[in-house]
Parts: sequence; structure tokens; C-alpha cells
Amino acid sequence: MVKSNSSGDRMVKIVSYTVVTVLMLSCLLPLIHTLALSLSDKSAAASGMVTLWPVRPSNSAYKAILGDKQFFLSFKNSIVRILLGGALNIFFTVTMAFPLSRSKRLFPQRNIYMWFLIFTMLFSGGIIPMYLLIYRLKLMDSIWALVLPSAVPVYNVILLMNYFRGVPRELDEAARLDGAGPLRTMLQVFVPVSMPCIATITLFSIVGHWNAFFDGAIYINTQAKVPLQTYIQQLVVDMRASSVMSKEELAILAEISGKSFNAAKVIVTMLPVLLVYPFLQKYFVHGIVLGSVKG
Repeated sequence: MVKSNSSGDRMVKIVSYTVVTVLMLSCLLPLIHTLALSLSDKSAAASGMVTLWPVRPSNSAYKAILGDKQFFLSFKNSIVRILLGGALNIFFTVTMAFPLSRSKRLFPQRNIYMWFLIFTMLFSGGIIPMYLLIYRLKLMDSIWALVLPSAVPVYNVILLMNYFRGVPRELDEAARLDGAGPLRTMLQVFVPVSMPCIATITLFSIVGHWNAFFDGAIYINTQAKVPLQTYIQQLVVDMRASSVMSKEELAILAEISGKSFNAAKVIVTMLPVLLVYPFLQKYFVHGIVLGSVKG
């Protein structure tokens, strides 16, 4: 009987490791292929010869992206957007989630605000009303047009609200007995014990602002102000622009395949997120699970 259980456990482990390995490869192999494609020369990429290793290695695609001053200017714009937009997201998420986590005895109008938030998750005015609103508020062509429309991420508010509701009531009661008001209770009790969830929604905010490109395309008119994702989305190899390019730029342009160029864009834009994620990963699973199941 013991041998049967031992063999059964071994089989479960084998199956589990096999499934996890297959899932890992299904995520990793496309990235390896994309990296290999970005480092292959024009003919190899265009003919479909590239698999998981670069064919006739070339860094022309990266030269075309990194050799442009606008790339670094747009990169700076994206960093500013992440810092400003992320700070707004965390501020409004915390300050909204805390009162909504209170009981109806402490916050009688809680359900009214909750239904209002849920409504905004289910229904949207659409792109045209949003564009007209940004235009009439005179926010066009400014960083505020990129960060204010998404300043209150409702999903993150609900996630953090559920996490706050799972904080032991004894901590809340002890803070009130010590004479702490709502603001002090939030900052000194709830925020410190909720760092896993806050780190998780911070990661959501960073990734969301970094990957956004459409709002930059419709709200920003000055090329020097566009964020990185918008710049790369608009960065098309156009031979009609050859009359204003230098000899070096024309030489690089002639070596680029559309496939390798697009692959290089993917690699460049995902690197910052890959660098940030390891520092927040230890909080991610813990925070997302607890924040989603607390009632």
C-alpha cells in the first residue's frame, strides 16, 4: 500500500513537472524566436529561415531604433508618464479603497459609491466623448492627457478595498482607542500591512502606462512629446523619406527586414518591464490572491 502511494505521488510529480515545463516553453520559445529574429539579417528574416537562433547575425534593426534621438526623447517621456501616472494611480487607489472598505456603520453611503464605480467599469462614454472632454479641458498635447483619464483604476481600487477589508479588526480598533483618526489609521496601520497588494497594483500601473500607445497617438500632436510606445508604433520604414536621411541612415535602412525591425521593437519595449518585474514578483501572487478573495 505504501509502495502504491509512493508510485502515485511520483507519477503526480512527473505529470506536474511535465505540464509546467510545457507551459514554460510555450511562453519562452516565442520570446527566444523574437529575439533571434531581431538579430538576423534582412534576407534570413524575410525568407523565414530564423527559428530559435539568429541567422547571419546583424544588429541593424537595433541601430535603426537606438540611433535616433527621438527614441531617447520618447523613452524619457514614457518614464515621466510612469512616475506621474503611477503616483496618481496609487494615491487615488489607496485613498478610495480605504473608505470603501469601511462598514456601512462608519460609511453609510458606501454602497452608492460602490455602484458608481462598478458602473464605470461596465460602461464607457467612448473615444469621441473622451477626446472632446480632453480637448475642452485644454489638456491636448500635454502629459496630463495621458495620465488623468486613467488616474482612478477601478479594478485596482476594488482589489485593494478587498485587501483592506481582510485586515484584522483588532488593528483598526486599537488605532481608534489610541486616538488615531481615519487618515492616520490608513497611513500607519492599513498601508504598511497591505504592501503586497499595493506592490501588485503598482506593477499593474507601471505595465499599463508603459504599454499604452493609442492615447499618445490621438492626444499628442508634438513629436517631441510622444511616449515611447506611440513613437515605436509610428516608426515605419518608409523609403519615401530617404531624401532627408543621411548616408549612414540609408545604409542601415537597406539592411533591415520588416520582420526583424518589428521583432526588435518588441524586445526593446519589453525590457524595462522585465527589469522591474523581478523586484515586485515576490508580492505579486500573494497580493493578487488575498486581494481577490477577501469579502
